[in-house]
Amino acid sequence: MAKKHVAVLLGGFSSERPVSLSSGNACAAALEEAGYRVTRVDVSRNLAGVLAELRPDVAFNALHGPFGEDGTVQGILEYLEIPYTHSGVLASALAMDKAQAKIVAAAAGIPVAAGFAMSRFEIGNRHPIEPPYVVKPLREGSSFGIVIVREGQSHPPQIIGSADWRYGDTVMVEKYVAGRELTCGVMNGKALGVTEIIAKAGSFYDYDSKYAAGGSEHIIPAQISPNIYQKIQDLAVRAHEAMGCRGVSRSDFRFDDRISEDGELIWLEINTQPGMTPTSLVPEMAAHAGISFGELVSFMVEEASCTR
Repeated sequence: MAKKHVAVLLGGFSSERPVSLSSGNACAAALEEAGYRVTRVDVSRNLAGVLAELRPDVAFNALHGPFGEDGTVQGILEYLEIPYTHSGVLASALAMDKAQAKIVAAAAGIPVAAGFAMSRFEIGNRHPIEPPYVVKPLREGSSFGIVIVREGQSHPPQIIGSADWRYGDTVMVEKYVAGRELTCGVMNGKALGVTEIIAKAGSFYDYDSKYAAGGSEHIIPAQISPNIYQKIQDLAVRAHEAMGCRGVSRSDFRFDDRISEDGELIWLEINTQPGMTPTSLVPEMAAHAGISFGELVSFMVEEASCTR
């Protein structure tokens, strides 16, 4: 029996285009090796027309950031009745909006950082909350646009209100949470291992730390107490279910254990389309669980669907 024709959607036109190209090409190569017929589609504004002509059996969504990860492309695929990987329209849109995602997470009993959404122009020269705090674009990924305001800074960085800001006019302002960077993937409703991320350049896991070779060290399993390890896995699954995700997701956490072993654990966000680059976390978690990269992407294709 012939394997499915898979259109791998990659590239696109968000800030995360380079990441998507890397993810998409890695996934496409693995699917070809697994025997699927693969067509790489560098996504443009004419995506609906391209897919209507191509008529693949499945769309593998390897896009990142706005348009590809926020429910927009998912809606196009629903309209065309092409089964697709990762989460559906609602879960994708919800998880991409940091303010709404936090509301849903908190309602599900998941600990989140204190914060709120506001216009970047309202920040001006006055701190919206006492430093230290973090200013995040409302709908971006890969740490684009994140600004950390440290203790002792007299005013917020001017970039937030300037014409050079490229990440939307509504931002999240959150209390800065110190501690270790931890993350946990969920695959088919079950938690994978917990990874600790140590950024080489410092304490902030920024774009270069995520995607540059040697930019960060990933420790799996994370060297934390068994009860915290299990709690992170439970919270990752709870977030996956609360947002209505499917397939694969990844939740990020901060854990401050400077005072006690149990410390403070805070959920930061959920990624409905985690990176699948050579330095990405979910493929490492899957490998730790004995699941090869080819098996991981094949699972995503076989699990793809519409209207759920």
